[in-house]
Amino acid sequence: MRWLLFIVFIAQLSVFAQKSKERIPSYFGLQLSPVFPTRFVGEPRLDLSGNGFETSINQQIGYHFSATVRAGVTKLIAFDTGIGYTERNFSLTMAYPDSSSYGENKLSFIEYDIPLNGLVYIQLTERWFMNTSLGIIMNYKPSDVQVYTKPGGLHTYHHLGLAGNRLNFDFNANVGFEFRTEKSGFFYLGGSARVPFAPVFTLLATYTYQGIDIPLIGEVDGSFLSIDFKYFFPNIKNKGPQFNKGPIE
Repeated sequence: MRWLLFIVFIAQLSVFAQKSKERIPSYFGLQLSPVFPTRFVGEPRLDLSGNGFETSINQQIGYHFSATVRAGVTKLIAFDTGIGYTERNFSLTMAYPDSSSYGENKLSFIEYDIPLNGLVYIQLTERWFMNTSLGIIMNYKPSDVQVYTKPGGLHTYHHLGLAGNRLNFDFNANVGFEFRTEKSGFFYLGGSARVPFAPVFTLLATYTYQGIDIPLIGEVDGSFLSIDFKYFFPNIKNKGPQFNKGPIE
């Protein structure tokens, strides 16, 4: 159902971009971005320990996919928005050394995104442009996530990612280069930094053995850098006679 709503929204954005009649054109495009956690913009690792229980969560490579509408304001300024899907992936390690119990697992956390960015073009040649943009991303967290790990015997580890506030915001900055053609569209390659204003989720880790529960809790950052690949479809003019608006339109 979520993917059906996502596809319908993409179709609506496409119609909006293709039907724009403003002097400054708007464009519809698609974006695919691998996500790389790094200490340059945040803390990709969280270590927790207490009462003999140790666990770590480490952010791994994820991905972002989105439909984008670039609405022109002037020839060198635009407003960028759309709707996207971000998946952050994490590796988990856990241990209770006194019982020689160790385990590993994985966890994924998803968000739906709506970027609100101001964009400035710097024209380098007739077809090459440099882009810089800055803004925020409004994101929605649809659910909590959890995994169970049973390394053997009666030892059980439970990791629960609590989304907390479903609606949150991230700071977003982008820079890149694009090659423009009239018939084939625009081709863009760039990079982004994305830093949440609040932790992405709260991690509640629990070790259980014979009725004994040892809980640990911490906040997961979720910041990352990404490499952005974008393609904007060309605005194709209809051939043949055009409909003329009447006096009341």
